[in-house]
Amino acid sequence: MFNGLIDIIKTMRINDVIDILIIAYVLYRLILVIHKTRAEQLLKGLAVLIVITKVSEWLQLRTVNYILRNAMTVGVIALLIVFQPELRRGLESLGRSGFLGKNFFFFNEEEKDMSEVLGEICDAVQFLSRSKIGALIVLERETGLNELIETGIAMDSKISSELLINTFIPNTPLHDGAVIIRGDRIMAAGCFLPLTDNQNLSSELGTRHRAGIGVTEISDAVAIIVSEETGTISLAQNGRISRHLDAKTLKEVLSSIFEVKDTKKPVWKKWGNKHAD
Repeated sequence: MFNGLIDIIKTMRINDVIDILIIAYVLYRLILVIHKTRAEQLLKGLAVLIVITKVSEWLQLRTVNYILRNAMTVGVIALLIVFQPELRRGLESLGRSGFLGKNFFFFNEEEKDMSEVLGEICDAVQFLSRSKIGALIVLERETGLNELIETGIAMDSKISSELLINTFIPNTPLHDGAVIIRGDRIMAAGCFLPLTDNQNLSSELGTRHRAGIGVTEISDAVAIIVSEETGTISLAQNGRISRHLDAKTLKEVLSSIFEVKDTKKPVWKKWGNKHAD
């Protein structure tokens, strides 16, 4: 067996090594995508089924083997349906990575300093929290949210804390639903978001929180939720929620999330801004 392994290594070409490395990388990315998701448990179940099928083949249990082999055929189609959210997230992640990222081809010259945008958002959230005014704010990142924006009232307005606060004042036309922000623009208000189907969430979380988590399960967006009962500030990302944040912590977390995008500003633009003062 050892000699056979040596022979295989000796006959390997550079193309074979590249082939193995590509497959290893794809498997690694797949594991990262499904880690701590429903798909992880489903894959474990699938692995058990494969093992049982091979065992039944070795033991010549023909009826059991026939049922399992046919179940596996149908299972492939079922897996594509069950894994649809994970497949979508994985393909979106692949599209955002590397040189296919939109910032590789062009740079938005009108992009406002994200720290200023986050400052306006955090000021508004702090006021809403103190006043116990419910709010749901979604910050778009690489994944486009046009489908969700179209469910609300178009605004396309320059962001400011005052505008955000007024949008969520109770009993006003736009207070219900989510505000979606793209860059330094409020794109729409009163938007409908998909609710999470996570059954393990606390019963204390209402529809607003579940909608905030839901939008982060289908995209890389970040959702900020203010509870109208307690004024608690929460932040959802990647289908997970962090609760009981204060305004300072919220800004630190948001700054950390958007740091990469901010540091991608071209060197010549940074130089120009520095010497324009």
